[in-house]
Amino acid sequence: MTKEKSARNQPRFVSAEQVARKAGVSRSAVSRTFTPGASVSPATREKVLKAAEELGYHVNDLARGILANQSRLVGIVATKPEVGFRSHLTAALSKALIARGSVPVLINTGQTEEELLAAQRILIGHRAAATIILSGSPPASFFELARRNGQPVVMIGRGEAGADLVQAGNQEAASRAAELFIEAGRKKLAYIGSHSGTPSIREREIAFAQACQAHGLGPIPMAHGADSDYQGGVTAARELLEAKAEFDAIFCANDLLALGLIDILRRAGLRVPQDVAVMAFDDVPEAAWLNYSLTTFRQDPQQVASAVITLLEQRALNADAPSQIVRIIPDLVVRESFIPTR
Repeated sequence: MTKEKSARNQPRFVSAEQVARKAGVSRSAVSRTFTPGASVSPATREKVLKAAEELGYHVNDLARGILANQSRLVGIVATKPEVGFRSHLTAALSKALIARGSVPVLINTGQTEEELLAAQRILIGHRAAATIILSGSPPASFFELARRNGQPVVMIGRGEAGADLVQAGNQEAASRAAELFIEAGRKKLAYIGSHSGTPSIREREIAFAQACQAHGLGPIPMAHGADSDYQGGVTAARELLEAKAEFDAIFCANDLLALGLIDILRRAGLRVPQDVAVMAFDDVPEAAWLNYSLTTFRQDPQQVASAVITLLEQRALNADAPSQIVRIIPDLVVRESFIPTR
């Protein structure tokens, strides 16, 4: 391809020079008009803004940020951001960041050290102002690289030294689930989780098992899907049934697992909640579907996103302040899969 053809194929954004010519002003006058606090006469400003509107001109924020060694980019690092609660949280974070004037950049990655470091290099290479992590357990080198580049890191669900953290009340919800089942006369409790091994899933499993043990129930039946999704719930439910485990109430690590469980229970001829009561965690929209009407602990994605934005704002004011932890205790949303006695 010739240089001439290549040039024709490039995007042709309206330049500040074109605006200056149309407005009959200098190039620097255009720059001052679009720089907050810069000095420019009202008449010149009016001419520049009118020319810019007619031409469809917008300031090149990326170039301006690079020149000023600043950026409005904020990275969101997530594994499978399209699945379950993560999809709603990603949407809420994006909306909150845009409202703040930031530009969200979604990095769909895995949980290995190599994948996370690759994502971080991309974000630092693009001078991202901060990174929000929904996935995995970043290695110490991740935070060291962020620290050297002055990039704040906010984590959701998993804390690491040097990072601000927004954490759900996993232990509180799981312990309360066990207590509510027992108070309602359910004594044969079981748990469904996944092999994904995320910190939040592990916390819910451990807290539920400990609460059962504290009430003298001993080891409870447990089953795990490959992942924390609908199919994982299907697999874990079948595992419980094939093991001929005895249960009259099941706590699931999240809603998607519970939906898969409920479908399998019904296929096996068991009624929910008459034969088996079910509770879960997240309150994704599907939990309210009439076919499931799932009782669950609600994580509010807007509340989590708001907490993240607050941490980013506070970190911007004091980069050297000690890291903070914000805990959000979920509320119980009662539907038909289990109705507590209180």
